[in-house]
Amino acid sequence: MPFVLVGVLLVALKLAEIGPFERSPWWLVIAPLVLAILWWSYADASGLNKRREMARMKERREERRRAALTSLGVGAQAEKEKAEADKARAARQREIDRIEGKREKMRAKARDSILGIRIDSELPSKRGS
Repeated sequence: MPFVLVGVLLVALKLAEIGPFERSPWWLVIAPLVLAILWWSYADASGLNKRREMARMKERREERRRAALTSLGVGAQAEKEKAEADKARAARQREIDRIEGKREKMRAKARDSILGIRIDSELPSKRGS
């Protein structure tokens, strides 16, 4: 592609008769275009273009696969989101367990004090009988 751009620029300068290109020979002006044709011929014959095209197709296929897996909830991004959600859920459960532990201690203390009052209130009545 750079050969083509340089060639088109040189042809435009030659036709506009600007600067030193006014007197330069045509073979020098079109040389970059000839080099571009030679490069394309070599790239096609050697399979370079085909390998590049196949690599692009493979990358597109992988991108579609990643997008499909993510939309299904099993891709790399989905795994990361699931791990973050699990971490947040575990932290929330620890907080719930901590609060419930405190409440259970308060309930046990209240239950023991109520049972203590009952026992104390029942003991005199049994002695009196």
